[in-house]
Amino acid sequence: MKKSEKNTYSDRLSNRIQKIMNADKKDKIRWILFGAALICIVFSRVYQIQSVPGDINQDEAFSGYNAYTLAHSGKDSFGYRFPMYLTAWGSGMNAMHAYLSIPFVVLFGTNAWSLRIVPVLCAVLTLLAVYFIAKHYVNEYFALFLFFFAGIAPWHIMLSRWGLESNLAPAFLCFGLFFFLKGIEQEKYFLWSVVFYGLSLYTYATIWVAVPFIIGAQVLYLILLKKIHFRVQTLLSAVILFVLALPALLFLLVNQGKIEEIRLPFLSIPKLVAFRRNEISLQHLPENFKNLWNIILTQNDGLPWNTTEQYGLFYKISLPFALIGLVYLVITMILKVRKKEFSIEIILFIHLLAGLMIGLLIQVNVNRVNILFLPLICLAASGLYAVFTALGYLKKWKKWKYYGLVIPVMVYLIFFIRFERFYFTEYKELIGWYFCQGLEEVMEYQVENLDETGHVYVTSNANYARILYYVRENIEDYQSSVVYTNYPSMFLDVASFGKYSFYVDGNREPDGTSVYILDESYQGSNLMNSLQASGYQVFSSGHYFLYYPQ
Repeated sequence: MKKSEKNTYSDRLSNRIQKIMNADKKDKIRWILFGAALICIVFSRVYQIQSVPGDINQDEAFSGYNAYTLAHSGKDSFGYRFPMYLTAWGSGMNAMHAYLSIPFVVLFGTNAWSLRIVPVLCAVLTLLAVYFIAKHYVNEYFALFLFFFAGIAPWHIMLSRWGLESNLAPAFLCFGLFFFLKGIEQEKYFLWSVVFYGLSLYTYATIWVAVPFIIGAQVLYLILLKKIHFRVQTLLSAVILFVLALPALLFLLVNQGKIEEIRLPFLSIPKLVAFRRNEISLQHLPENFKNLWNIILTQNDGLPWNTTEQYGLFYKISLPFALIGLVYLVITMILKVRKKEFSIEIILFIHLLAGLMIGLLIQVNVNRVNILFLPLICLAASGLYAVFTALGYLKKWKKWKYYGLVIPVMVYLIFFIRFERFYFTEYKELIGWYFCQGLEEVMEYQVENLDETGHVYVTSNANYARILYYVRENIEDYQSSVVYTNYPSMFLDVASFGKYSFYVDGNREPDGTSVYILDESYQGSNLMNSLQASGYQVFSSGHYFLYYPQ
């Protein structure tokens, strides 16, 4: 970097600090409110993240194991070099989370924290992007309110706290949108926009039908407004997008049997064991609509890792305000179209339609239609903002226009505090079983103290993906020893690999030399009683017991 450039950046920083110091009282209050909201957002996403929810989910674990093997050998669990899509369970897994987690797995080891840093970072950056978009296109008061409201939404907090690979999709689409909007004013940002839109294809395969719709609709809208020009940077953006999307297109051709799989030193396009070709279909629109409507109406899909019945996606009281926000959105869109003005509302509507499209084309749960909920949260915030600033439109109350927002802020702050208390008490106990609470400590003890012992029998509840991650199984050893129970299959199940065997019979007798890793469901079984009676030592943590011979 040149000296003059360093001085420029230094001057900009100095000017920004000086501007903050010289700000008037209202601006300082807004900065304080922004800082307070940011602290709440970060704290709610990092506090006890190593242990809540539980240890790790099996999808987290397989993504993490692939991050580990890619870091150390350049191969995934099926031996493909730098694949654009992981074979994983047999029918595939999105690869972006694994690649982004590589530096953290290398630096911090194979634990829950290493897999949850990326979701936290993406979540916070998403909310900051939403804030700056709202600040630019609406006003700073609404931006602050939306930043707070989206930041305390249970769905976004829960999404942020564990490493489900598909949960990165809303973040990458938001980053793509952020730079797309900046590109309207400075075309160079279109390059960054297509990078994030292109990379979003590798966060979640289900959005492959949504991303072209979003990009196409947004570009068409700018063309109609004559806000986009086909110059060199625009054409370069199109080329970059095509290059990023090409592996996904080739992946479809490979797995539909049109071409052979591709194995290059720097990229693989794998032929999956089984291909979920019929997931996206027009045949089940009525059933899919009913299912999607039920999720939106109840803010719950019955899966405790996605939602809680008590608090819903963005607090159940918010749904009527989302409807008000939708009405306000449509009215504003119509008015701006008539005036031929640029409408951020139309852009939001495009993203809303994309989420609804996914919900109609496939049988969804909350994480499978995750790109829908950020637009819905924006609608709910818009509805709340419109209702509680309405007094400002009466002339004699104009000075109180924004003070009305104090009411929803206080109400939702109470909701947030109650949710946080619930999340780290009752919910922590509930989700611990699903996320195998205690298994990490048991496996760490086994690896560090009993690695030289004989065979290890593991309860199937632990799932082989978690064991692969915790023991850092060498990829060549795993591939040479793995025995499947159901190969080929959409979701492969493993009977054994290396010295680890699964599906422990509770009626068997211990052999006196093996190690047994059991969960609470084995309490009272012949095996656990025999282990205790025969003098086996025990180490326990959470829901798991490690029995080993003296």
